[in-house]
Order: sequence, then structure tokens, then C-alpha cells
Amino acid sequence: MIQTENLTKRFDTFTAIDKMTCSIPDGCIYGMVGSNGAGKSTFLRLLAGIYKSNGGSISVDGQPVFENPAIKAKMLFVPDDLYFLPGANINRMVKLYRAIYPSFDEQRFSMLLSYFKLDPKKPVSTFSKGMRRQAATILALSSRPQYLLFDETFDGLDPIMRNFVKGLICNDVAERGITAIITSHSLRELEDTCDQLVLLHKGGVVLESDVQNLKTSQFKVQIAFNEDYTKDKFKGLQISSFVKSGSVSNMIVKGEREETYAYLKSLEPVLLDILPLTLEEVFTYEMEALGYDFKEVLEEISHD
Repeated sequence: MIQTENLTKRFDTFTAIDKMTCSIPDGCIYGMVGSNGAGKSTFLRLLAGIYKSNGGSISVDGQPVFENPAIKAKMLFVPDDLYFLPGANINRMVKLYRAIYPSFDEQRFSMLLSYFKLDPKKPVSTFSKGMRRQAATILALSSRPQYLLFDETFDGLDPIMRNFVKGLICNDVAERGITAIITSHSLRELEDTCDQLVLLHKGGVVLESDVQNLKTSQFKVQIAFNEDYTKDKFKGLQISSFVKSGSVSNMIVKGEREETYAYLKSLEPVLLDILPLTLEEVFTYEMEALGYDFKEVLEEISHD
């Protein structure tokens, strides 16, 4: 398990991580989303033991990470700004990874190389951005770490390759019980992949939750009546957002879907629809309930 408590990382002119507290259970895919400068990359570098924190703590399996070779041997970090040895091809990089990670799986490497169809003898410097990302992914997954850290996981990959890499990560989590932490600017990119999501803003946690609970514990209701009415008509519900236009109201309701439907049906509306929310909508209403300005927090997050 990964745990942080009041984790803080400062640089000369700014604070990248500001008293961040979170808990990441084993065997899950943990997604981190946030605008540029939110602290995602800094957090991964702290977790990988590249940076030393200025305050608070970060631990893996109850042990500190920084200058701890035993813990670092369980981790593999694929940064946004990929690095390969100068002039190296994939075969040369394999020698490096094999020396660092005793769990390196030669059979899996060969299998993945055949899937991605990269030339292992060709210098990586001649690869396109997407091919370099594929090479880094092959090396990472072949190393079979217990903790896999991907910064901007799918950047540069085409849609087919994105789905393929998602499937590979999900299989490792399901079959080997690894923990994968992946960052992205896009909620939509992580929505169908992650078990848990955390939204970072200005170095702090705005919201952290189980994805499935987020999406099933609240929903959108469209309802209308022939007679005039106000929000007070629905005192039996937990409503986080209420907008009325004419006779039709749109509400965001928290609770059990079937119980909510039965309650609203008993009020004899002329229109009643209960609709699922996208993850982006869920985050919007959750942050508004916490007093955050959605536009300010997510204005830099891509919707691609």
C-alpha cells in the first residue's frame, strides 16, 4: 500500500505538492487527473524516489521510498519526458532493464515486441513520438514491477494502441495484483480504466474516490408536473443541484436509484427520466458541493 501524509514538495519559486494526503491500495489502477502544474508528475517522482520531500511522508508497504533500494526495485516509472540511452536501440535498453529488474521477462518482451512491431535494432532516436512511447511501454511491462507508474500514459499513442496498452495494464493488475498509477489531463481517458481517481489542483487533493461509487451513487433526474412546484416538493431526496425551467426540472440526486425512482413516481409526474452521469459531470457537482469553481480547476484539462 502507498500512503502519504501531509506530503509537501517545494522548489525555488513555487510549491508543487502542498500537504497532500492520500492512500492507494494494492492491486488497483489509480488515476490522477489535473491541470498543468497540478502536481501529478512531481508526485510520481516523489513516489519513485527521484525527489526528496520537504515535509510530510510518503511510504510504500510501510517503508520510506527515498534512498531505499529495496522499495525502488519494486517500482518502474515511465515519465512523460521519455529517456533512452544516447544512440541506444531497444535491444541495448533491454540489457539495462534486465540488470536493474531481476524479474525482467524475456518471453513477454518478445511477445510484446511482436505485437507492437518495432525494430529492436533500430536506434530509438529515429522513432516517432508514438513509437518511443510504445518502446517505453514494452520495457516497462516486460520488467514486471509491483508498482507501475505512468506519467501521461497514452500521450502520442493512436486510439488502437491506447486501448491495447489499457488492456495490458488491466491484465497485469488482474492477474498479478500489481498497482498501477497513471496520470492524464483527460477524465474521459481514465474513466473506463481506473478503479480510483484523484483530482489534483495547485498541489493538493480536491477529490479522491472510488470510480464505481462515484458514478452509481448519484444520477441526473429530469422531472415535470402539470402544477407549479419548487424544490421543496422533493424534501425526501438528497439533491446536490436543482435547476427548473418552466415545468421541467433537472436535478442531481445522491442515493439509491431504484428507491429514488419509486419515490418520484409516487409524486405522479407527467415526465420522469433518470439518467447516468459522466465522470466529468460527477466531478463537477462534487467540486461545486465542496466550494470549488469547476471552471477554474479544470479549465486546462483536455477533453480529447
